[in-house]
Amino acid sequence: MSATMMGTRPQHTAPSTLALGLSRIGYETRLYFRSPDTLLFTFFFPFIMLGIFTAAFSSSGNIGANPDGTGGVNVGAYYLPGMLAAGMLLSGVQNLAVDIAGEKSDGTLKRLGGTPLSPLSYFLGKIGQVFVTAILQAGLLLLVAGLVLDIALPSEPEKWATFAWVFVFGVITSAFLGIALSAVPRSGRSATAVVAPVVLVLQFISGVYLQFTTLPEWMQNLASIFPLKWMAQGMRSVFLPESFAAAEQSGTWDLPWVAGALGVWLVLGLVLSRVTFRWIRRDA
Repeated sequence: MSATMMGTRPQHTAPSTLALGLSRIGYETRLYFRSPDTLLFTFFFPFIMLGIFTAAFSSSGNIGANPDGTGGVNVGAYYLPGMLAAGMLLSGVQNLAVDIAGEKSDGTLKRLGGTPLSPLSYFLGKIGQVFVTAILQAGLLLLVAGLVLDIALPSEPEKWATFAWVFVFGVITSAFLGIALSAVPRSGRSATAVVAPVVLVLQFISGVYLQFTTLPEWMQNLASIFPLKWMAQGMRSVFLPESFAAAEQSGTWDLPWVAGALGVWLVLGLVLSRVTFRWIRRDA
């Protein structure tokens, strides 16, 4: 006899943590693209900066050219790796730190804490949204670089394999650090004022806007502590000629160090995210 005929109701199983997390990805992504401020300062910002640098400095000739003016790469090609790295940082760190701090401030997290949604499902939704938007951003940036700015993209499969693991490592690391950093602002209103300067300073000292080798040695050493320098270096190894490796601190691309540094920051971001995350601030 069926459960209905026996007078008992069928049992409904609760959605799993993974299912809830996957369903949050679509929701978080829709919210992301409905926010004009977020689109301007995280999604389109690398496009704007790449266009500005290309237009402003193209007349000075190729970077890394020979004394006779031959060789080197054009300005757009030189700054493309840095803009890709900056996009990863903005999508993860700035986007999530400001967004989650705002959700704490307006009571969204407190309401979510009273639902079946677990912190893990919440994390999956946020990190999934960062992955989706970062992939779209990088794909569009490469499309603009190749079709609009006439930047030659690599053709070697091993270059794209390096791009893939640096990108995945960088996005996950940035996402966890963004979740951890969201615990610092005292309110949603102050979140941008707290997070944006940190992200901006890292971009200037990590070889995104300025040629890394022109920075003072102490500044290069300081930048080497943080993940953006390694993301930018990994991206430079993909998009710049091998001759440019000599301009790095050690004279090589140091890809094992890139992987190691990002791995350390990924673990650190994961631990800090888990330790500091609360549905509501303890001092609220």
